[in-house]
Amino acid sequence: MLTDIYSDLSSNFEPGSHTELRIQTNKTRRACLLGGYLTTNSRAEASGISARVYKNGFYGFSSSASCTPASCLTVLNAATANADYFAKHLTSDKPSLRPLENGSVKIKEDVTDPEQKYYIDFIREVDNYIANTYPDLSSREVTAYADSMEKLLHVSNGFDSHSIMPRSYVYVLLTAEDREGQPVEVFYPFGGYGAFDANFKDPALLFPRIDDLYATLTDKIEAVFASAGFKTCILGPMMTGMLAHEAVGHTVEADIVLGGSVAGPNLGKTVASEKITMVDFANNFRGAPVPLPVYVDDEGTKAEDALLIDKGVLVGYMNSRETAELFNMKPLGNARAYGYYDEPLIRMRNTAVLPGTDSLKDMIASVDDGYYLLDSSNGQADTTGEFMFGVTIGYEIKHGKLGRAIKDTTISGVAFDMLKTVDMVSNEMEWQSCGFCGKKQPMPVGMGGPSVRCRVNIGGR
Repeated sequence: MLTDIYSDLSSNFEPGSHTELRIQTNKTRRACLLGGYLTTNSRAEASGISARVYKNGFYGFSSSASCTPASCLTVLNAATANADYFAKHLTSDKPSLRPLENGSVKIKEDVTDPEQKYYIDFIREVDNYIANTYPDLSSREVTAYADSMEKLLHVSNGFDSHSIMPRSYVYVLLTAEDREGQPVEVFYPFGGYGAFDANFKDPALLFPRIDDLYATLTDKIEAVFASAGFKTCILGPMMTGMLAHEAVGHTVEADIVLGGSVAGPNLGKTVASEKITMVDFANNFRGAPVPLPVYVDDEGTKAEDALLIDKGVLVGYMNSRETAELFNMKPLGNARAYGYYDEPLIRMRNTAVLPGTDSLKDMIASVDDGYYLLDSSNGQADTTGEFMFGVTIGYEIKHGKLGRAIKDTTISGVAFDMLKTVDMVSNEMEWQSCGFCGKKQPMPVGMGGPSVRCRVNIGGR
C-alpha cells in the first residue's frame, strides 16, 4: 500500500493555477504453461511520482521515479516552470478551468499480492485437467495474469483520492485440427476485478466452464464458411461491447472530436435506432459495481456516468476538465493516466449499450437467414466510425433456429449507419474487462451490453 508522503505539500501549490500531484505504483504478474511447460514466469513493478500544473491555458508536467518528499517538491516546481515556459513563448485563448466540488475518496480495501508459486500451482492444476480430459487437442495454453494500479492523488481543486484497481485472469487457449488438418482454436479469459487469490481459490471451479469451451471448439471443428454479404445478424453482448468501445466510444472522446471525428457534426442528431442508449459508466450499474470502478479521475474530478447516446440521439462526449470548458459540458471523470510518467488523457471507463426488453430466444426466432455472432479476437475502427471486427465464435441462424458453427470471419461497416438498423435489443447484460485500450497509453477498460439484432456486412464465401 502506498503511504501518503506529500499531503502537506499542498501549501506549495501556486495560487490561481490548477495543480495535480500523483504518486503511483503499477504491478503485473504473469505465469504461462504451453503444453504443460512453463514458458513465462514474471513479476514487474513500476513506481513514481508526477505533477501537472495548469496556468494561463497551458499544462506543465514533470515526473520522477523517486518517491521521496524532496522529489515531490522537485517535480512540482519543474511542472510549474514548464507551464510558465509555455505561457512565456506561446499564446493561448483557452479559458480557465471551472472550479469543482472538493472532497476526498479513500481506498477501502487492501489487495493481497500472492507469491508467484500460487499462480503457477493454480494453472498447473488447470492444465493437468485439460491434458487428461482432452488428449485429442493439438495444443493448449493456460496463463495466469494479474495487474493493479494504485494511485494517491492530491489536487488544488477537486477530489483528493487514494484508489486501487486490481484485475486477475486465467486465460485458456485450446487448439485442435479440423477435417482438413487446419488449426482451429478457442480462447476465453476467466476472471475480472480483484486480486488473483480472491478470484481463483479452487481450480476445479473452472473445469465446467472449460468443458463448455471445449464444446465450442468441437462445434468449430465442423464449422462452415459464412455466406458473404449484408446480413441480418444478432451480435452477442461481447460483440456489442466491442462495437460500443471501438467504433463509437473513441469517436465521442472529446480530444478525438477536436481532431475531426464523425461525432463532431452529429451532436444532437440521430445516430442510431431509438432502441440504442449508450453510457460510459463510472463505477456502478443498477446497484452493482461495473468491471473497473472509477470514483475519481486523475484530474481530481469526481467520476459520474457519461450519457453518450440517448434513444438514438448523440447527446454528449467524454471530456477532460479542459475540453469540458471548450464544449461547455460538465467534466465527468474521464481523464486517466496509465503510468506515473504519463499525463492524463481522455479515456473510456466501462462503456456499454443499455439492455432492452426483447428475449434472446425471440430474437433468434425472428431471423430467417442470418448469423449469431458471439465473440471477437480483435477490432479496429477509425474516426469516421468505420470498423472491422474479427469474429471467432459464431453460428448460422436458419428459419429461427441456431445451426452450424461458422469459421472465423469478419464484420465491417460504419457504426452510426449500422446502429440505425438495430430493431431488437435483448434484456440481458454482460461485461468484459480482460484487455487494454491502446490509445497512446495502455489503459484497463470495461465494456459490455446486451445482444442486438442488426444488419451488417459479414465476410465469407
